[in-house]
Amino acid sequence: MANCRYCGKEITWLKDGRKNIPVEGDGGEHKCEEFMKTRDSLKKINPTEMDPEILKQYQENLKKARNKKK
Repeated sequence: MANCRYCGKEITWLKDGRKNIPVEGDGGEHKCEEFMKTRDSLKKINPTEMDPEILKQYQENLKKARNKKK
């Protein structure tokens, strides 16, 4: 048993394929409004809105990280 960090309800986790799904005590899937509000309030960034220099630096760092793993 675990508690939802957003609403505090008691939930359990069930494996559905590759995903873990939160389930409430009555057996229904747990979906709380607090979590949905949190996800909706995240700032969404489009690559066209970013400074080109910052975007270039970010892409170069990703390439370096990929090459390190090889």
